[in-house]
Amino acid sequence: MYRSRPKGNLDKDVLNFLSSMKDDDPILHYDLVGSQAHSIMLYEMGHLTLTELQKILKSLEEIKENPIVLADGEEFEDIHESIESYVIKKAGGDAGGKMHTARSRNDQVILDIRMKVRDDINNLCLALANLIESLLLKAEEYKDIPMPMYTHTQQAQIGTFSHFLTSYTDALFRDMERLYIAYGRINQSPLGACAIGGTSIKIDRKMTAELLGFDSVVRNSIDATSSRDALIEYVGTLSVLATTLGRVAEDFILWSTSEFGYIELADEQSSTSSAMPQKKNPDPLELVRAKSGSVIGSLVRILCTVKGLPSGYSRDLQDLKPAIWQATTAISGSIKVMEKVVRSIQVNKGRMQDAAKNSYAISLDIAEQLVARKGLAFRTAHKIVGSLVEEAVQKGNMPLAMLGAPDIAQVVKKQGSQLDADELMQIIKEVTPVKSLALRSSLGSPNPKEQEEAIQLSIRSLSGFKTGIQKRIDKVDTAFKSLSDSVQEYLRTS
Repeated sequence: MYRSRPKGNLDKDVLNFLSSMKDDDPILHYDLVGSQAHSIMLYEMGHLTLTELQKILKSLEEIKENPIVLADGEEFEDIHESIESYVIKKAGGDAGGKMHTARSRNDQVILDIRMKVRDDINNLCLALANLIESLLLKAEEYKDIPMPMYTHTQQAQIGTFSHFLTSYTDALFRDMERLYIAYGRINQSPLGACAIGGTSIKIDRKMTAELLGFDSVVRNSIDATSSRDALIEYVGTLSVLATTLGRVAEDFILWSTSEFGYIELADEQSSTSSAMPQKKNPDPLELVRAKSGSVIGSLVRILCTVKGLPSGYSRDLQDLKPAIWQATTAISGSIKVMEKVVRSIQVNKGRMQDAAKNSYAISLDIAEQLVARKGLAFRTAHKIVGSLVEEAVQKGNMPLAMLGAPDIAQVVKKQGSQLDADELMQIIKEVTPVKSLALRSSLGSPNPKEQEEAIQLSIRSLSGFKTGIQKRIDKVDTAFKSLSDSVQEYLRTS
């Protein structure tokens, strides 16, 4: 349909290679509403008669109501050509042929992508808010339950399950904030920039932007049609989010093993083995972990495509669409699965408490108590407690609290310390995991009071995000509803 200078039809293999029809389904709706807004603007600017506008709008409404009408056996390069071909066929060339006035596929396709991505951002933010809320509910429930914390996958300090969960919510808040900020750069209309240099036909870009719920327009016509940095930022943000979800998934996978036994996934969120009847596999979490790689792959694919392109639209940009859709789909599924896992997860409090009770992760707390109570230099306390741990390990990995007075006295003597062995033993016995948490007074520690404050701050922050997201959704919905009402009004006008 677009072939004015080239004669004849495209070679079939070339057409199949060029066609993006299989990747264009996600933007069909946006292309239709974008075309409606553009056509209404053309009419208001005097470039269409009312009859011509009605014929165009009627044809576009037919596609909205029954998209299958586009599948008439004819092959097209993209959804834009398919829709315009149908409109011309139904409305006639004199009317339908005017729909593309003062517009190019170059500004048309990026318009559609921006409208879809802004909806995706809002939906992802809502899903993230639900996941964060689920994590906070679990954190509130388990803020008093001690468990080991890990560095280098070795037990490091005593913490709580709640502290782990709120560490995830803090990271997810940053991910959501990045998405929330990216929305502002996405929600700008490129429509009216045309192919690259605008148009000599009088149009109103601000009108179409308002009709479609955009906050503003992308002013420079070259920038509007060829820049994709806002989309790169979007997929880059999804990549960071994917790594956050992958880390959470990895913790849960480890903690659900028989060796840890801290948590158990609900049956509804577990798979099994085709051969081993005892297996309860965390397959959904393993795929969440894997999806981070595919999302990062989408980002690299996009970056490699755009890195050397000249200014102005190039067909290379067509290849960005499937990468964006794939990244969005992967993240959307991962968030939903993770939220279901968190809500239904079974926590083995006894296993966590036993691990904390028998752990050498209490060592730093004992050393700090020697500093606070006895005035020892930290490095001296560090060496004494390290030697106590070595003694306990040699005696069969017994807890520090099980060491006898002679053992402790021997260690103190070896270290050349004047510390009273009985006093040290008393400190060791007093500093239990629960006492350790109570003593931890620094801001952001796993102290239960700190955890409660962190949870309440997060709940208030989440409420603010939800309000802002809903306002954005309402603005777009209102604009589309108003546009739909205008379409029906024009169609009723005689």
